[in-house]
Formats: sequence, C-alpha cells, structure tokens
Amino acid sequence: MINQDIYKHYNYTGKLDNRNTTNGVDLGPEKVVFLVISSFIILENLIVLIAIWKNHRFHSRMYFFIGNLALCDLLAGVTYTVNLLMSGEKTLHLSTELWFIREGSVFVALGASIFSLLAIAIERHLTMIKMRPYDTTKNYRVFLLIGMCWLIAVALGVLPILGWNCLENLPDCSVILPLYTKKYVAFCISIFMALLLAISVLYTRIYILVKSSSRKVMKHSNSEHAMALLRTVIIVVGVFIVCWMPLFVLLLTDVACKQKQCSILLKADWFISLAMMNSAMNPVIYTLASREMRRAFIGLLCGCFVTPCVVGGKSNGEGSRSKSSSQIQKPAEDQEKQGNVVT
Repeated sequence: MINQDIYKHYNYTGKLDNRNTTNGVDLGPEKVVFLVISSFIILENLIVLIAIWKNHRFHSRMYFFIGNLALCDLLAGVTYTVNLLMSGEKTLHLSTELWFIREGSVFVALGASIFSLLAIAIERHLTMIKMRPYDTTKNYRVFLLIGMCWLIAVALGVLPILGWNCLENLPDCSVILPLYTKKYVAFCISIFMALLLAISVLYTRIYILVKSSSRKVMKHSNSEHAMALLRTVIIVVGVFIVCWMPLFVLLLTDVACKQKQCSILLKADWFISLAMMNSAMNPVIYTLASREMRRAFIGLLCGCFVTPCVVGGKSNGEGSRSKSSSQIQKPAEDQEKQGNVVT
C-alpha cells in the first residue's frame, strides 16, 4: 500500500517524474555494485574494530578514537545498505516513521563521524602541543567524550521525526530529502561545515607550532609515533572533506533552489555514493600509514584463515609451531625489542 504522504512529497519535488518503477523490485547493475561496496565497507571496518579490541598495544586514547571512527564508518555502511535495499518503488510503501529512521540514521552516522574527527583533533592538539603523556587511569574521559559524540549525533538525527519536518509545508521541502524541511538541512550542514573548519584550524595550528618547535618535539620519547599518528589523522580528515564536500555543496544548492529548477538535485545518488566511499577508504589509510595496524590486520586475517604467518616477528598458530618456526624465533625477539615503529 502506497504511503500517500511520501507519494505527495516525492511527486511535488519532482523525484517521481523520471522514476523507473522496476528499480524497487529488480537489482540493477549499479545497485549491485553499490551493495558490494557497502558490504566491503562493513567488513573492513569490522576488521579494524576487532584488531583494536584484540591488540592490547592499541588500548590507548588515540586508538579508541580511531576505533570509534571505524564504528561510525561501519554504521554508515549498514545504513547505506539499508537505503539501497529500501529504495526505488519500495520507498513509497514505507511508513512515514520508517522513512525518517532510514534517512535519520545517515545523519547520525555523519554527525558521529564529524564529532569524532573533532575529538581526535583536540586529542592530537593536547598531545603534540602540550606533550601530555597518556594516563590510562583516565580512559573514562575518552569514553565519556565518545559517548557525547554519539549523543549529539543522535539528537541531530531524530529532530525531523520529533517534528522538525515539512509534512505540513510542501514549499519548504528539500528535493533530495522530500520530507525534510530545508531549514533543518541548512542547520545540519552549517554545523558540519563549521566543525570541519574548526578541525582544519586545529591541525593548521598544530602543524605550524610543531614546525616552529621541532627540536622540542623530537626530544619527546614517543615523538616519532605521535608524528606518524598526526600524519594519519590529517590524511583521514583530508579524505573526509574531499568525499563529503560535494554532497554538502549539493545539499546547500538544494536549500537555495526552488522545486524542479535544479536538475542536478535528481542526481544526488552519485554524490551520496562518493560520500560513502570515505568509509571504505579510512581502513586503507590506517593500513598504509601505520605499520602497527598493518601487522595487526595481517595477523587477524591469518588467524581467520588458519594460516601460520609471521606478523611483527611473531608466528600465529603457536600451538602447532614447527621446527622452521623455532628458527625464526630469535629474529622475532630482535624485532620486538625495536618497540612500536610506525611509518
């Protein structure tokens, strides 16, 4: 049974004009590709979370934030998959509440990601500028901050279902999100872009101050490790901006345009797909930028496939260690003595 409210809004904004009614039933080649990408996003971010959880070397403040960002990316992959499976003609058969939950979950994942990036920037600022050592006895503050990130993100995501929508005001409806009021879309995008600007300013300040006091930084015992993590998260923020900014600009265009005047708004699926690619790229960045995480990922994959392999100088499958594995024990010990090395 078609939901008349959803049908009315989609028809008013022009999203039904060129809709292929078979898209909701049959999986076209594009949708299949997007589903494969979504499954890959979920799998690789799940590997990141498991690697951080199983490796005690990663049980520090910075890696907790990275794990939270991986959780955001995992949620983004899940919500994107749900959106794909419930899109097309199926959209018209959703209840109004379910439609708000479907779209709101994307805003929750996006909000949690940006707030997590801000938390990481603040943490890097404290570590690189003030050179404050980690205090494992105060990890509760990290989890409190992570909890606040999710609480604020959820609060933003549920505003439309609580009443900030355009169900009674069609001219104020977004084209990309036909049941969302343009004011809500402008409000969220303004917050997200302000947070990205604050993150960029923080990292610019860190870079300038670290460059101007490089000798002081290099005297720190964990300076090489800290600098490597700084480079990694700066790359993560840069990739986030590249992937999400086109969609932000499109949403701002949606706010400015009147209904059926900007045809580019009907191509939003491609902009959303580019934004989702960010969630697939983050684990790749972690792997390429950090030797520690690379070792952890390889070790985890070796364990999953029950294949003995050497990771960080240690061989998995120690219960069935062969004579050849004992021959590499000494080099393994030598590598362990080198400590945490991050490229």
